[in-house]
Parts: sequence; structure tokens; C-alpha cells
Amino acid sequence: MTELGKSRAWLEALGFEVRSDALWLDALTHGSTAAGRDYQRLEFLGDRVLGLSIAEWLFRNNEGSEGQLAQRLNALVSRAACAAIARGIGVPEHVRLGKHARHDGVVESDNILGDVVEALLGASFLESGFAATREIVHALWDSALTGRMGHSKHPKSALQEWAAGNRHRPPEYELVDRSGPDHAASFTVRVAVHKVGEVEATASSKQDAETAAARLFMERFG
Repeated sequence: MTELGKSRAWLEALGFEVRSDALWLDALTHGSTAAGRDYQRLEFLGDRVLGLSIAEWLFRNNEGSEGQLAQRLNALVSRAACAAIARGIGVPEHVRLGKHARHDGVVESDNILGDVVEALLGASFLESGFAATREIVHALWDSALTGRMGHSKHPKSALQEWAAGNRHRPPEYELVDRSGPDHAASFTVRVAVHKVGEVEATASSKQDAETAAARLFMERFG
């Protein structure tokens, strides 16, 4: 059995066409290994392929305004959405990690799982082109595309509008703590509205922590 091993059957069952073992191994390899190569360059490419694939679907199947389309796009390609797709298709079983990274539970990180999904899309683009990869994106994201994901207002936008509508100062976000190694970092953000209150939230990225803080603020004070 080749180094790609059972991952090849798994990838092909998902609809990917696997020709270059080295390319797909890169897509599944985290920088903690001693392989000398990882998924980062493919993730850069796959991120753009994913964005265009989702944007095109939304444009063709949604009559919303530019702002509404952007809101849905941001939700559908978010790190949390990509990580959910990764878990749903079994990515954690196939990610190649160094011993210490696996022991630290890196494979459960939304950042890592989301990056690997995008790297797989980047590899598919190089192997099979955009049209074939777009079909895979639409298949993997089908329930999210046809469901309610992204229809509700983003928590930060909701908080901004709430503050303005109630004649408060705009919300202020502050990074109060960053801890953990780069591959499993934790960010704590505080959001405050003058003369109303403040809350803190923690997540695996600064952006996600700000979103969580805004959501918690609205639940508590909105």
C-alpha cells in the first residue's frame, strides 16, 4: 500500500480525482511533521477556489442584495463552517501530524481542519480544474447552501446597529489575552459599549472571539 494508503479510497469516494500522490499528501500534511512540506500553499489556493465556488452559487440561486450575498458568503466559508465540513467527511482520521501535535489534540482545531479542507480543494483544482472542484464544493456544502446558514445578521453587525439605534457609542473590541502555541492558539476578546456594559469571549481566532463576544453581549444586554 502506498503512503497515501486508505486516504486515496476516502478521497475518491468524496469525488476527488487522485493522480499525484505527492500533491494530496501535501494537502493532508500539517507542518508539525518532519516531511518538510505541508498544506499551507494548497490552502492559500483552495481558499480562493472555495470562495469563488460559493459566490457563484449564491449569485445564481439568490436574489439578495450585495450585502446579503456577502453576509451569506462570509458565513459559508468561515473557519467554523469549513471545520464542520471537515468533521462531517472524516478529515481528522486522515490528517498527517507530528507526534507532539497529535498528542496536543491539534487535530480537533477548527483552524487546522478548515485549512485542510481548503488544501484539498486546492489540490483538486490543480489536478482536475475549477469546474470539477466547484461540483465537489457544491456537493459538500449542499445542506449549508440550501439551509439557513448566513441568513441571520452577523453578531458584530447586529451589535453595531443596536448601539447606533439606541444612541450609544459604537462597541469597542479589545484583545485581552492570547495564549497557547501558534497551531492551537486561544484568543480572549472584550467588547464594551459605554455606559451599558462589557463581556469577554474566547475562541481559536481573534475574529471568532470578537464574534462570540458580540453575540454574548447581545444576549446579555440587547
